[in-house]
Amino acid sequence: MSSKIPYKIYLNEDEIPSQWYNVRADMKNKPAPLISPADGHALTIEEMNPIFCEELNKQELDNNTPYFDIPGEVLDFYKMYRPSPLIRAYFLEKALQTPAKIYYKFEGNNTSGSHKLNSSIAQAYYAKKQGLKGVTTETGAGQWGTALSMACAYFNLDCKVFMVKVSYEQKPFRREVMRTYGATVTPSPSNTTKVGCKILADHPGTTGSLGCAISEAVETAVTTPGYRYVLGSVLSQVVLHQSIIGLETKKALEKYDIKPDIIIGCAGGGSNLGGFAAPFFGEILRGEANYKIIGVEPSSCPSFTRGKYAYDFCDTGMICPLAKMYTLGSQFIPSANHAGGLRFHGISPILAQLYHDGYFEARAVEQSSVFEAATQFARTEGILPAPESSHAIRVALDEAIKCKESGEEKTIIFNLTGTGYYDLKAYQQYNDKTMTDVIPSDDAIKDSLSKLPKIGN
Repeated sequence: MSSKIPYKIYLNEDEIPSQWYNVRADMKNKPAPLISPADGHALTIEEMNPIFCEELNKQELDNNTPYFDIPGEVLDFYKMYRPSPLIRAYFLEKALQTPAKIYYKFEGNNTSGSHKLNSSIAQAYYAKKQGLKGVTTETGAGQWGTALSMACAYFNLDCKVFMVKVSYEQKPFRREVMRTYGATVTPSPSNTTKVGCKILADHPGTTGSLGCAISEAVETAVTTPGYRYVLGSVLSQVVLHQSIIGLETKKALEKYDIKPDIIIGCAGGGSNLGGFAAPFFGEILRGEANYKIIGVEPSSCPSFTRGKYAYDFCDTGMICPLAKMYTLGSQFIPSANHAGGLRFHGISPILAQLYHDGYFEARAVEQSSVFEAATQFARTEGILPAPESSHAIRVALDEAIKCKESGEEKTIIFNLTGTGYYDLKAYQQYNDKTMTDVIPSDDAIKDSLSKLPKIGN
C-alpha cells in the first residue's frame, strides 16, 4: 500500500459494481408503502403500472432483495463515464489548515454534469424494453432533465420535460442542452395541462416548484398512450440506481484502508444522499460499523429540520400516490433560490424512515453561506460546484473547521454530484453581493402542513 494517498483514487473498469444495492433489505423498519389518496390502501403493482414502467415498479415495491443485477446495456453505458474518481482534497485541507482528511466523490464528469445519469439510463432502458414510445418527467435545476434527455436519445425514446419555471428562466443553457438531445421542454406550471392551469389560477405569478412540475408530468403521462412517467429522485428505485455511487466510493476507500468518520450529502428528494450513503447505512444497519452521516438541506426548503413525518402528496396538484416522508406540505412553494434540485417539499421515504429511526442527522444551511463554501472550494480544488452539492461542501467545511479547533484528525467524505457551469447567474449574484437568504416563517409552514391529507395520518 502506498504511504501517500493519491489525489485521485480510480477503480478499474472491471471494478464497476455489477449490481445495485437495495438498502431496504437491511432496514428493520421498512419505509412506509405508497398508498392510494382515495382510501389509503397500499398500492399494488397493477395500480402503479399505468404510471410507471413495469420493471421499475417491481424494484419500487421490493423491500427484501438486497441486490439487483445491472442490465448489460446499462453497464456498458456506465463505462462511458464510470467509474468516477474519489478525490483527496489536499488543497482544501491546506487552505483550511485542518488536520481533517477530506475526500469527495466527483459525479460531474459526464455531459449531463451530474449523478442523475446513473438512474436516467436505467429508467430509459426499462421503458425501451417495455416497448414504450416515450417518457415524461419534471426537472428542478435541470440536471435530471438533461440526464434523461441524453438517456432517451441513446435509446431513441421521446422525452417530455416539465422544468420548474424559475430554473427554466435562470438556466436557459441547461434547457438548450435538453433540446439538443431531442427533448421537449416546458416551463412549469404551464397552461398545457389541466393541473398546470389550476396551479396558475390558485397561485398567480408563481415561479413553480418540483411538486408543480411532477403534477404536470404525471398528467401528461397518463393521458398520452405509449408514455410513462419517470422520476429523478424520491422514489426507492432511484435510490437503488444511485447506490452505484456509494458502492464505488466504498471500494475506492477499501483500496487504501481508509475508514470514513463523517459522510455528507445534500438532501432534496434523496437521490444524492441516499445513493451515496446507501452501503454505509447498510453497514450500520447490520451492526458492522458506525458512521456520522449528515444530510444537508436549504434553509429555504427545510423538509427534515422543520417538516412533519406524515403521509403527503409528492406533487402540488395532488394527483400522485401518497408517500410517508418528512414534508413541508405539498402546497408549500419554496422561494426561488438557486439550488433548484433541492426545492422539493418532501424527501425519499427510505431516508425519512432512516432519519426517523435516528440513523443520521440533518442540517439546514442558508444560500449565501453555501455559495461562500462553493467559492472557496472552486478556488482551492479547481472545480466549480453545483449549488446543490455545495450544501454538502458547506457542512464538510464546517466539520473540518471543528477538527481544526479540537485537533481531531477525522476523515470526511462528501458527494460532489455536479458542476455549476450552468449556474453562473447564481454565482454572479453572490459575487455582486445581491444574493439574499429567504427562510420560510413558522406560520407559512404551519399553514401548508394544515393541508396535509387526512388519509394515512
